[in-house]
Amino acid sequence: MTTPKSLPGMDDILPEEIEKWQAIEQKAREIFDLYNYSEIRTPILEEISLFCQSVGQDTDIVQKEMFSFWQSGGEKEICLRPEQTASVIRAYIEHNVAKKEGLTKYYYSGPMFRKEKPQKGRKRQFHQIGVEAIGSNSIYLDAEIISLANDILRAVKIDNYQIEISSVGCPQCQADYKSALREYFQDKIRLLCPDCEQRFKRNIMRILDCKKENCQIIIKKAPRILDYLCHKCDSHFKKVQDALDLIVNKVNYVINPRIVRGLDYYTNTVFEITHSNLGSQNALAAGGRYNGLIEQMGGEPQPAVGFSLGIERVISVAKLEANNPSVFVCFIPLGEEAYVKSYKIMHQLRQKGIACEIDYQNKSLKAQMRIADRLKAKFVVILGEKELEKGIITLRDMETKKQEEIEIRRSAEEIAKLLTINRQTGQLTN
Repeated sequence: MTTPKSLPGMDDILPEEIEKWQAIEQKAREIFDLYNYSEIRTPILEEISLFCQSVGQDTDIVQKEMFSFWQSGGEKEICLRPEQTASVIRAYIEHNVAKKEGLTKYYYSGPMFRKEKPQKGRKRQFHQIGVEAIGSNSIYLDAEIISLANDILRAVKIDNYQIEISSVGCPQCQADYKSALREYFQDKIRLLCPDCEQRFKRNIMRILDCKKENCQIIIKKAPRILDYLCHKCDSHFKKVQDALDLIVNKVNYVINPRIVRGLDYYTNTVFEITHSNLGSQNALAAGGRYNGLIEQMGGEPQPAVGFSLGIERVISVAKLEANNPSVFVCFIPLGEEAYVKSYKIMHQLRQKGIACEIDYQNKSLKAQMRIADRLKAKFVVILGEKELEKGIITLRDMETKKQEEIEIRRSAEEIAKLLTINRQTGQLTN
């Protein structure tokens, strides 16, 4: 019989790793609250036409990266979502949110799926946290989005990342720029990689996103999008920079005119946050403005801006401190009578909101103490023959190694008094 294994590029997240995930998710939620964003959850499965319409028929995502299949009965072709902005906008239109609210500010988190070759920084199932702010073209909202992403990365203690910003202008700016690119690359097509040869035919701006060294050499001398911005788009971009400079904890950024997001719906402001430790796939977070997407998807025209960050990539460079222990009291009973009494006290403490654990495998005292160490328990309750004779438990502080005796009949109340639960951090203190 073949031993089952996870699919390539789709990894398990085990308990010893999950603390980092939870820490990032919790920090992000705290910051979303500060910025007044509300959570939205959309289905993992969507109609494939949603992404053809929004992301772009000629993008790599639609052309070769989606996990798609026909719904039972062959009625509709559906797929695992490759990104979530389109799903959020679909929900926004479907539920007539524009008629119920003014400015709408959403955040989301969850798995996305792309059929790529698994490698460092690229998984087939990957996880993102992101935001979408819908209903305003304010340059201050563009700055807020970038500031929010910056705050999350600071909160999870990431150093040496680079914020790069640019503008891809409006559809007219892009049309003029594509003409200039076509003229530049026309006599260099044979020097490009096969993928870029196809991009030249389908969507020439995608060439600028190629990471292959030979293509990068040619791309360096290509025209810059910032030189093709109309007056209105140029003014918007300059005002975004002014707004970023107003932020108290100044957002340090550089202008990178070569930024081209891998999705077709972007207009005006675009940005990426990169880290050198991630190799060629170096983006921690990315986003920008997409003012035409809602109308393109059949809704009433609404400006919008957003970003997403990759949780796996953030974890790989974050300097996360170990979380406080989740188990605060470990019970070590020696013998059946001691076990019964310990079991009762343990459940009394759980009713008071104190996390506890007890041995279910009849291990020795030494083995149970090792388990308490592994669980990073704050206290250990020892109850053996000697304690039963005296009618007490021995409460051992695992950090100070100090011990004290407490009467069994009032042990739950006394332990609870010794501990104060901080509901925000989960930390117990004497």
